[in-house]
Formats: sequence, structure tokens, C-alpha cells
Amino acid sequence: MQTIIFDVDDTLYDQLQPFRHAVQQIIPESFQQHEIIDLYKKSREYSDAVFEQHIRGEITALDLQIYRIQKACDDFSISLTREQATAFQQCYLREQQNIKLFPEMECLLDQLYQSEISLAVLTNGEYHHQMMKVAQLNVTKWIPESHLFISGQIGYSKPNVQAFQYVEDKMNLVKGQTLYIGDSFPNDVAGAKQAGWQAAWLNHRQRPVLEPSIVPDYTFCHVQDVLAIAKDIGIKI
Repeated sequence: MQTIIFDVDDTLYDQLQPFRHAVQQIIPESFQQHEIIDLYKKSREYSDAVFEQHIRGEITALDLQIYRIQKACDDFSISLTREQATAFQQCYLREQQNIKLFPEMECLLDQLYQSEISLAVLTNGEYHHQMMKVAQLNVTKWIPESHLFISGQIGYSKPNVQAFQYVEDKMNLVKGQTLYIGDSFPNDVAGAKQAGWQAAWLNHRQRPVLEPSIVPDYTFCHVQDVLAIAKDIGIKI
């Protein structure tokens, strides 16, 4: 393997944690822990459903953020006003300033950094917002800023194959020697495989396979399992 490229949200860090804290602070209804997980997963589904509209400039980032939490709450028979949804998003943003790398991801990055493998990030989102997360996670300790690719800056978003090709061209990648690690099957696994890359699916949210014809090269049901990548390519942990 020559190059390993990472997604950010819910791959390098636990995106559920800031979401959970925002739910507990803003939404008055009581949730069981498993219900918060289901609410989170629904909000991500609704976010993905309208993300391309945001990219095309048809809706603002705030419109997307309000839509996804309102629609997710609707599925739980909870009605959020626009003001409540906005307050939720503001709280969620504050909580994101406290995110930390999964310990296993930090270990993996340490090991890969000491090898000959080139590292990069490819993530969807608004440039400054994603860079805030990258800074909070101290990602540039392992990955140079020139290897940080954010859809809001490059003009293409996953799963569009052009997003992967953009990175490929900038880094002069070898398709079969490039591995992408992400949590989203449609955005990360399907996108990477359609680009001719290898793909590792971090399925720690136990999401269903949406396209059985697309098979990831690795599937990890727990974050700690990602360390198998380093072992598989001959790096000692």
C-alpha cells in the first residue's frame, strides 16, 4: 500500500459525542442512549439526502442543518421549531470544538506516519468548518496541509468520482495502491471503489449494506479493529 486517505466525520473522531451533548442540552424530550444513536443516524441520512442541493447553492448550510435535525426529530414524533433547530445547531457547533481523535485512530496514524505510506484526508463539507475540526484534532501532526482535501474547496463532493480523481491527480496516486477509510457506505466505500481505489468501511454504527454488488476490501464493526490495517500491510503496532 502506498497511500491511505481518511474521511473525517465519525471516522477520525466520534461524531455522536457532540451530537449527544447537543440533544441533551437543547431537545426537551428524554431519550434512551440507543434512541440518541438512532436519531443521530437519521440526521446523517437526511443530511446526505440534501447535501448536493447545498453544494449546488440551492440551500444554505444552515438550511441543511435545520432540515436534518427537524426531519430526524419528526421520525420520533418530536416537532422542532426553526428557532429550536437553530439553537441545536449552535450548540452542536460548540460541542464540536471539544472533539478528540479516536485513540485507535491516533495509534494508527502514529504507525503509518513512521512508515513510507503517504497520508491524506478527503472529506465533504464547508472548508472553514472542516478545517476547524482538522485543527481541533491536530491532524496536521501526521498529514501535511497540502494533503487535506475538502469538498467545499475542491469543488467536488463524495461519492462523485471526480472528488477521488481530484485527489488522485494532485497526489499522483496509484489506484490499486490507494486505500480510503470512511464510515459512509455510499459516500466512502462506493465512491472509492468506483474510483478504482481500495476501501475500508468503518461500520461502527452497524449500518446496512446498501449496494451488495460493491464489496469493501475491509469492514470493521468496531473502531479498534482498524489497527488490523497496519498489521495487514506489515507495520508493527
